[in-house]
Amino acid sequence: MRFHVLGPLAMSEGQETVVLQPSKPANLLAALLLHSNTVVSSDYLQRMVWGDTQPATARAALQTCVLRLRRLFTRHGVLDAAIEAVPGGYRITANAGSLDLVDFRETVVGARAAEDPETELALLRAALSLWQGAPLPNVRSGALHRDEVPRLVEERLAAQTRVCDLLLALGRHGAALVELWGHTRAHPDHGRFREQLIEALYRSGRQTEALAECRRFKEHLARELGIGPSAALRDLELAILRGEALGPVAGAAAASAPPALPPVPWFTGRAREVAVLVDRLGAPAEAPVLELVCGAPGIGKTALVQHVAHVARDRFPGGRLLVRMTDAAGAPRPAAEVTAELAAGLPAPGAGWALLLLDDVADAEQARPALAAAAGCAVLITSRRKLAGLIATHGGRVHRLETFAAEESHALLAAVLGGDRVAGEPVAARELADRCGHHPLALLIAAARLMTRPALPLADGARWLADDPLAHLALTDDPGMSVGRVLAAALDRLDPGLAEAFLTVGRLPSPVVGAADCAGLPGFAEPVAEAAAVLERLADAGLLEDGPPGPYRVHELLRLYAGHADRGRVRAREKV
Repeated sequence: MRFHVLGPLAMSEGQETVVLQPSKPANLLAALLLHSNTVVSSDYLQRMVWGDTQPATARAALQTCVLRLRRLFTRHGVLDAAIEAVPGGYRITANAGSLDLVDFRETVVGARAAEDPETELALLRAALSLWQGAPLPNVRSGALHRDEVPRLVEERLAAQTRVCDLLLALGRHGAALVELWGHTRAHPDHGRFREQLIEALYRSGRQTEALAECRRFKEHLARELGIGPSAALRDLELAILRGEALGPVAGAAAASAPPALPPVPWFTGRAREVAVLVDRLGAPAEAPVLELVCGAPGIGKTALVQHVAHVARDRFPGGRLLVRMTDAAGAPRPAAEVTAELAAGLPAPGAGWALLLLDDVADAEQARPALAAAAGCAVLITSRRKLAGLIATHGGRVHRLETFAAEESHALLAAVLGGDRVAGEPVAARELADRCGHHPLALLIAAARLMTRPALPLADGARWLADDPLAHLALTDDPGMSVGRVLAAALDRLDPGLAEAFLTVGRLPSPVVGAADCAGLPGFAEPVAEAAAVLERLADAGLLEDGPPGPYRVHELLRLYAGHADRGRVRAREKV
């Protein structure tokens, strides 16, 4: 049996195809297939099935949906695509033979790795032939069409854009025109398709038509979007007006170039960690270089590895590539999607040693396919977890980040606010750092808020922050810059039992806790040994410091958040 999501949600066996009718189980199946081979959390599935407003019985109803889906599979003889119940959610396994999306992505990866443009073109055409129209029109899930379908559409557009680049590079201007007339009318705001169409017309000797198309696009941009043409379009129009010969096809070579990694703004502190990592990223070695930077949410893992990559940039002639391992919602990205990005971004063989940054790895299983695809590269990994299993199988060293030392906090405040302003109020600066718990994200947010208020004394800022730290440690114009949101996202990654255990720990009167303090409390089993295992899982998730065998510590901001989250749960129960 083969599943289809690149068009209507359907199942096929030979010449027989069953297009599923809109239903809650269809929503569930689509969500599982879009994240095949990974654990999909129950919370995410509930959102995809019922939307953002879910019934009170959503968890039980989800189990009923799974049961109905399994019965549907049995009715149609689907025996090799079991829906597994796993801790925290569900998983469905698929490969290129059983799911068109996996087939598409693997074919695109193969195309990117092709040694000649003809082979790449043929493989991309084969990948695009798997599409049967707009994705999932028979799936009535607003959340899925809002959060997932646009990404599928972008993958298709990227492949179509690359096909047209290859046609132009191979001199097949007529074939490119046939495709581009359709693409530009279907996607009138897609700037690259318009540029390719103008190029194809001009390279075909149709200068007047090329200029007319250029004029139409500029008028469209001004009328519909209120913006002017891009620099690339202006340069192209000027070259056509002058009758100049165009250079290599725009985007043909750049498609495989890794993106630049700019310096990290306001980076301070971590001198020892920077020195150690830069030293480890020396000359290419026989054994792969793998370094893991782990720690709590917002502790500065990504900033550190990006800074190290910038400092050591001259050592990597093959380039530096940053790959986000989670999506915007914090869910792990599918392995096929990550490997496709790697195939497009990593240098060709012989280009020189390259550095790969895998940012926010969810677990060891997610990282292994990416490491296999990037064999021969130096790799920096960030994760909230210690990934002991990955280190055991792939080697490498672990660097666990803690909160800033007092002098590092002072340096960050001085970097953002200016040395004179901080030196003028040394006591207030220390109090501000203490209020932030010397937590890098909290310090950066507090400093950014004060930077926009240059006349506000630091002492007033510290007192204001003390009134409600979680509410004030957020930037209103950037939802991602919020301590509360970052910690909420971290809690959402945990299974419900472990999340309850964290809230329990946060309610305890002391920030120093041991297994004996927690045994028998909500989220913890009665035996001390089992309670110790739960605490270690929380530490592995970056939510506790220190231990074992000594006691664990809860950072004050995490204690504040635990109390805040618990009060929210109480209010929710009172409303019910």
